[in-house]
Amino acid sequence: SLSQRPRIFVSSTMDKTFTLYSDKAEDVATSSSFRQFKIDHFHLDLKVDFEQKTISGTETIQLQCIQDGQSELQLDIHPTLSVHEITFSHNARDWTTTEFLIRDFTNYGTTLVVKFPKPFNSDDKLQLAIKYTATDGPGVCWLEPEQTAGKLKPYVFTQGQAVLNRSFFPCFDTPGVKSTYSATVQVPDGFTAVMSASKWEQMEADSTFLFTMEHPIPAYLVALAVGDLRSAEVGPRTRVWTEPCLLQAAKQEYGNVIEEFLSVGEKLFGPYVWGRYDVLFMPPSFPFGGMENPCLTFVTPCLLAGDRSLADVIVHEICHSWFGNLVTNATWGDFWLNEGFTMYAQRRVCRELYGEAYTCLEAATGKALLRQHMDNTGEDHPLNKLRVKIEPGVDPDDTYNDTPYEKGFCFVSYLAHLAGDQSRFDAFLKDYVDKFKFRSVLAEDALEFYLEYFPDLKEKNVHKIDGLDFDSWLNVPGWPPYVPDLSAGQELMKPAELLAEMWVNHNPDLESICKTDIKPWKTYQTVYFLDKILEKSPLPDGHIKKLEECYSYIIESNNAELKLRWAQIVAKNQHKPGFQHIRNFLTSQGKQKYTLPVYRALWNGSEETKTLAMEVFSATSKQLHFNVRNYVKKIIA
Repeated sequence: SLSQRPRIFVSSTMDKTFTLYSDKAEDVATSSSFRQFKIDHFHLDLKVDFEQKTISGTETIQLQCIQDGQSELQLDIHPTLSVHEITFSHNARDWTTTEFLIRDFTNYGTTLVVKFPKPFNSDDKLQLAIKYTATDGPGVCWLEPEQTAGKLKPYVFTQGQAVLNRSFFPCFDTPGVKSTYSATVQVPDGFTAVMSASKWEQMEADSTFLFTMEHPIPAYLVALAVGDLRSAEVGPRTRVWTEPCLLQAAKQEYGNVIEEFLSVGEKLFGPYVWGRYDVLFMPPSFPFGGMENPCLTFVTPCLLAGDRSLADVIVHEICHSWFGNLVTNATWGDFWLNEGFTMYAQRRVCRELYGEAYTCLEAATGKALLRQHMDNTGEDHPLNKLRVKIEPGVDPDDTYNDTPYEKGFCFVSYLAHLAGDQSRFDAFLKDYVDKFKFRSVLAEDALEFYLEYFPDLKEKNVHKIDGLDFDSWLNVPGWPPYVPDLSAGQELMKPAELLAEMWVNHNPDLESICKTDIKPWKTYQTVYFLDKILEKSPLPDGHIKKLEECYSYIIESNNAELKLRWAQIVAKNQHKPGFQHIRNFLTSQGKQKYTLPVYRALWNGSEETKTLAMEVFSATSKQLHFNVRNYVKKIIA
């Protein structure tokens, strides 16, 4: 009978109530009472102070007790966050001060324990008000003016994924539960605040900004940025936000392209529910490619290539609007549900936009990254399972690697392959999103739904085929047992391979090589060619100088993917005239995926390239993100 089923509470946006495996999932990365209480909504009333480097104010949480006899409530916080006072109320009018204490939890966070004078029972409602100050925690990044593009004003941004938002505000820091939120953020004059929220307004009187997120989201997707920001409309539901000096470039690069990506996404995966899709171009020291904060994706300014060639990174973040933000992994051990589905979705959208061959070429680059990663770690490393067992005390961020992305992509491709017809699988993806929207799921929820959706496959026991059984996919480390056919990419890869081959011959026919016009090639085809040159480097004497003359437009390109490859080629060939290119590249941006490989290449070279590495690092270390700075120090130690 129904009365025996576990009680679950559903946000108002959902009409269907059903239990999931994820309702009982254990999350070792949180110490919060997320199974005893439900957060319906929370409000942040904050003031940002750049002098002191503090974000301080009051968080008000609306809670519902979902288990009898609860005399305390636990929230995730961090040693860099100090709590000043806590009051609670039954009716939002009469407030009582309550005692609290802080317990140790792990090296990435602590536990705030709130004591109530008498226990709460199931269905009781309460409000909690927490006065606190956040400082320079791992999730709150304060930038000096020299770390920004404009170099005039400071900047602060938050990064919540995976478990960093506990240093920004007290929370149930688990992807397993969701709530709506609102915020009032007061900033100094001349600054603008933006957040991952569906509504945004500025109060006329003072520099105060109001935000509301009307849909339930997990704690890690709450994000704030404050700086010298301007915006421009680039589509019916999209504006770009940047520092003033980058606004023109952002408008040119993304004018009228994002809407096309969104509408293809909607056609394939169902309605885009978040209202706006805005993009914030971060300062150059932002260490990531992108972060899919809902309504407001944070991206690296490296995407401003000047030729619209890196827009597919935005496609990846857009696809998170369905996979990750709408349907979310319930624990970080099932991160592949966020990233594997998003990689599949991204390539599905790109197939519609750019065709089969180009999409296969891009996927082949991804497959090469997975191969590289598995060669580095050894295939049977436990991180090379799709489902990662995160042990208590281990920071989920330390498990981050290519496996959930690329092996996850292979598993979702395998599920599509079993379904047979592409339109059949497209329909499944749409229904998967619709069924689990605003919920968090485990692999069991997703895979059981898949088998129910395709009874013909369930009957054939496709989930139990030896070696390809779903259990092995999840729990056996190593190379994916199925890799989708990428041979359609050959028509783009072959010419690139042949051309690279010609460059390493000892007496190349330079006349005919330079006649091969590769200007019309799309970015990933050129990247593929440069990767092959890099693999074959160092080139025979004098060839690199000829290469430089022949493809001067590649070297002068503003495209970071091409700049990265050229920097690596210069280092590996110890080509002194190219050292300035390396200096410029490492000075212009601080993205981790671009910065570390160049330092590795320099450090593996000669005394000259090592000296160059040390020179550039001492000149630029101040403008790098704290983590990236430390990683570089390890390389050149």
